[in-house]
Amino acid sequence: MNRRERLNQFISQVRGQLIVSCQALPHEPLYGADIMARMALAALQGGAVGIRANTPADIRSIHGAVDLPVVGLFKVAVPGYAVYITPTVADACAVAEAGAAVVAIDATDRPRPQFDRLGEFIAAIQAETGLPVLADVSTFAEGIAAEEAGADLVSTTLSGYTDYSPALAGPDLALVAALSQALSVPLLAEGRYQTPEQVVAALHAGATSVVVGGAITRPQEITGRFVRALRASRGQEEAG
Repeated sequence: MNRRERLNQFISQVRGQLIVSCQALPHEPLYGADIMARMALAALQGGAVGIRANTPADIRSIHGAVDLPVVGLFKVAVPGYAVYITPTVADACAVAEAGAAVVAIDATDRPRPQFDRLGEFIAAIQAETGLPVLADVSTFAEGIAAEEAGADLVSTTLSGYTDYSPALAGPDLALVAALSQALSVPLLAEGRYQTPEQVVAALHAGATSVVVGGAITRPQEITGRFVRALRASRGQEEAG
């Protein structure tokens, strides 16, 4: 199956549906490939049609546990660079070898450790892995540039996570709407989606699919929202 066929198969599976991001970092209580595989199984049972996962170990474990396409990435801190989502071709190859259906990369307008031009980086990954490349961007201009550079899909993942993109409390639905009108490649919506209503709004704004992570898979964040609401309520009662 060539890259175009892989892309079409992926889009046919996720269009109009939910992708769940199953990720945990070393300092988090649910860290571990086996735990992430169980989280992916829970997402599957809940109706998710795809998984987004970090590290070859987690991707391999999830790929073996659920029959869902995995958007794979490899978060690697490279000294001197702000980009950390699959920053090198070797990282992308590791993701592909672990069983990912799509490789996600940081496609922001920031220096990366390999290739000055985004198009060269994307082309190298496509050639080495044979997989579609998903460009995580933070602004409208970056989304347009990513498509021009050859990205197979674009995602709003990094809106609010660069120092030049808008800092929003919720998802960047305006960016989803703008990019969906301007791009010819599929668009995924991701970033701070907390409610089903926001997911539906993203689809109505033109997203092909929506990725939700912390609101589903990070219980410490979910607990924190409840606790903050209770504290705010107590504060209002005391003020009253």
